[in-house]
Amino acid sequence: MRFEFTPEQQAFRDAVLRFAREELQDETLKERDLSCTLSRDLWRTCARFGVQGLPFPKEYGGGERDVVTTVLAMEALGEGCRDNGLLFSINGQMWTVQMPIWRFGSEEQKRRYLPGLISGDLIGAHGITEREAGSDVMALTTSAARDGDDYVLNGAKVFCTNGPVADLFLVFTTVDASAGSLGLTGFLVERDAPGLIVSENKTKMGMRTSPMAELTLQDCRVPASARVGREGQGGRIFSDSMEWERGSILANLVGSMARQLDECVAHATKRTQFRKPISKFQSVANRLVDMRLRLETSRLLLYKVAWLKQEKGSAAMEAALAKLYLSESWVASCQNAVVIHGGYGFMTDREIERDFRDSIGGLLYSGTSDIQRNIAARFMGL
Repeated sequence: MRFEFTPEQQAFRDAVLRFAREELQDETLKERDLSCTLSRDLWRTCARFGVQGLPFPKEYGGGERDVVTTVLAMEALGEGCRDNGLLFSINGQMWTVQMPIWRFGSEEQKRRYLPGLISGDLIGAHGITEREAGSDVMALTTSAARDGDDYVLNGAKVFCTNGPVADLFLVFTTVDASAGSLGLTGFLVERDAPGLIVSENKTKMGMRTSPMAELTLQDCRVPASARVGREGQGGRIFSDSMEWERGSILANLVGSMARQLDECVAHATKRTQFRKPISKFQSVANRLVDMRLRLETSRLLLYKVAWLKQEKGSAAMEAALAKLYLSESWVASCQNAVVIHGGYGFMTDREIERDFRDSIGGLLYSGTSDIQRNIAARFMGL
């Protein structure tokens, strides 16, 4: 077993890291965090570099990178870019909008939407969660009724990432509530569709530069050609996109953990108390070692999932374990970073507290930690 990347992959990672450090440094980040604003300029900058198109076919404007290389690039972005919300929004679009269109959409849908999403001209959002259908997403009640050549959608969605700025929504509905998961069906809904109402941006604890909205569908009429896949295929489409998301969306956090560790080591070796660097105190050194351990083990889990997706095509349990472990490791390491920096870690000018706030969302999105444990337990026959 070889724990190394090819020279080409390593060169690409270096190029992505250099791009992130040079092109994604934004002096307005603190202000945008306060105002909960996504940078459309940085979004387009990422698109010009090819981020949104990394694993997608060249015929739609993508880069046709393999899964491992794509994850490697996302890790490098996390190391070089401090805007966690921007990277989260890009990941959300890639794995829960672009991937379902590519894997299940019609050729017409692929040609209509993928080039714009990949080029940065369009922003996509994913709508499945409802007030009474969170972890139990299969209990959603948003309905789709066939009416001639159209479908009429009625219902509401919450926690819709990118919603306030999205041009396109992948909305999940049921065409037959009595059929349970077999009634789930996805539709591509354009922002100007009659009957679609998008709320204002919702203020959050963290990930504030990734906007979030609620959706209301009131007799929202879409053509039958907007349906993704067959009627009743929505459950499969959703599960497929969640496996991709769980195995990839936290890749940037591994890069962030590496950057964070470097900053903490630099601070601990420079900061002096009681006439010696605080890194010489065992309690501080132990925290730094714990951070390194989480980084190394997180990276192993991440790339195991990427390899399995690339070579085997599926890694449902491994993706759940990776999502569970990486998200909880990121929270723990962010807490360590604040403590190591002491009072300075509590101040906004060091930007350490923002990472801590941002990290909490990882315990919730793409399925809570408890849901990931449930998935793993099911695969273990428990």
